[in-house]
Amino acid sequence: MDEPTRAAAAPAPPAVLAAPGGELERLIATRLPAVGSGAVWAVGDAGGHRGGGSTGALGRGPYGRSAMGPDTLFDLASITKVIALWPCAGALHRAGRLPLDTPVGDYWPAAAGQPTGVVTARQLLTHTAGMPLRTRFAELYGRGRAAILAGVLAAPLHRPPGTAVEYTDRAAVLLGHLVEELAGAPLDVLAERQVWQPLGMAATRYGPLGPAGAARTAPTEAAPPENGAEAGAALCGVVHDPSARLLGGVSGNAGAFSTAHDLGLFLTALLDPPAGLAWGEGWIAESLREQTGGLAPARGLSWLCAAGTDPAEGTFVHYGFTGTGIWISRRLGRWAVLLTNKVHYDRDFQPLTDLRNAFRRAVFG
Repeated sequence: MDEPTRAAAAPAPPAVLAAPGGELERLIATRLPAVGSGAVWAVGDAGGHRGGGSTGALGRGPYGRSAMGPDTLFDLASITKVIALWPCAGALHRAGRLPLDTPVGDYWPAAAGQPTGVVTARQLLTHTAGMPLRTRFAELYGRGRAAILAGVLAAPLHRPPGTAVEYTDRAAVLLGHLVEELAGAPLDVLAERQVWQPLGMAATRYGPLGPAGAARTAPTEAAPPENGAEAGAALCGVVHDPSARLLGGVSGNAGAFSTAHDLGLFLTALLDPPAGLAWGEGWIAESLREQTGGLAPARGLSWLCAAGTDPAEGTFVHYGFTGTGIWISRRLGRWAVLLTNKVHYDRDFQPLTDLRNAFRRAVFG
């Protein structure tokens, strides 16, 4: 559960927080045993990485023989929405090809006349589009990518657009499909070209990963023996999210793998955007402000206003179901990354929520 909003205390500098034996290391050592076996964390500012650390093992069983470290890869789950889909949408918006407030059916032939044709890109990015809350893709549409995308387009809305904030992966799946259609390329190619390669995020990619990558990846849960998973084995280097697996591993809602180091490069760019980015400063500034008009929970474009903070404070977060989280505050000029193997152990997320909230308070107040 979210913690109550309270006045923010002045946080210590990132380098002090992340020093060996410092506040973050002590906090994680205290709370991690209730979450999982391992974690990697990092903090920084517009100048880049200012400190971090790692502790514990990749997982249990055979994974217990490998320690987590700065090069450990994590299935980012829904953080894919902000390190892949969001900047690629921003590049199209800056190019004048993705209007935020025009119904998508007005400029996307596939959506014309469909229930989803009335929603806007802004509503998809803020989770106010009124789309159904659950995916249930295999049950409703089968296992073919084309049939699933057609089913998402044709699904009746759950409620009128713009009336509530309701987080659903369907919004990112639909927007990812739209981005691919407008840009004329798959999302993994777009993300590599427009985001990861320009920022030097050499370890970041969509799965499935090869043997070398999988060997340094934190495992998630066991999955049915399909789409690259072995019967009874934990997924490792294959996306955990079942909807993204059905879509071939590349989706707007999930599928990307990355490290704390690469995520730090990405977050540094949000504080000090390098010249030449296709998405850049204007998109970042627009996105990292409250966009939901007083509806709760408050969101920016793709990003969530951090629990326990006032939206006016400008501290934003995105979580991944697997146990991952990233935070950014342009007001404070700092960022933070916390990656754990939570879902490898169980789905009791309260200990992870408590750790995340304590971590956020330490770094951002």
